[in-house]
Order: sequence, then C-alpha cells, then structure tokens
Amino acid sequence: MADIKYYDVIKKPVITEKSMNAMAEKKYTFLVHPEANKSQIKEAVEKMFEGTKVKSVNTMNMDGKKKRRGMTVGTTAKTKKAIVALTEDSKDIEIFEEL
Repeated sequence: MADIKYYDVIKKPVITEKSMNAMAEKKYTFLVHPEANKSQIKEAVEKMFEGTKVKSVNTMNMDGKKKRRGMTVGTTAKTKKAIVALTEDSKDIEIFEEL
C-alpha cells in the first residue's frame, strides 16, 4: 500500500440533498482516496479542520458506472466515500457553511 499523507486523503466534499440533511446531525460526507482506511480518514479530518473531534467513520466503495458511446462500452472510475460523524462538543466544519 502506498504511503498516503493526510492532505491527500480527502479529495472533495459530497454535496447532495441527503448529505446536507445529515449535517444537522454533525455527519459530513467526503470523497476520499481509494486506499485510505478509517484511521487515516479520521486523522486527516482532525488535522485539516481545527477544533473537530471525530466520533466515527463509515466508508463505502462505489463501483464505476457503465457508460456507452455508440458501440464502445466503458466504465467510469470507481470511488470511495466516507461519512464522518463528529462528537457533540466538536466544532462544525466551515467548508460546508460557505455553500
């Protein structure tokens, strides 16, 4: 497994209606590096966003979708999502408040 630095773990936030509703419960959704494990994701969130304390991390691997263009069939890249739950006394993540 490659040595992944904490700033390479989180790629971008997932902004959907479902993920925005989960923010009321202090749960944030991110696209993460496919080889990152839960402890690396926890470390990355706590280092990148000051004042946050992670309670739990749930991850899911998303397979690529099949796409077709004429007779050519291919798939999109597979991704990994992480849902990060923060503790009650933790500070909110400000990246979502700007949206």
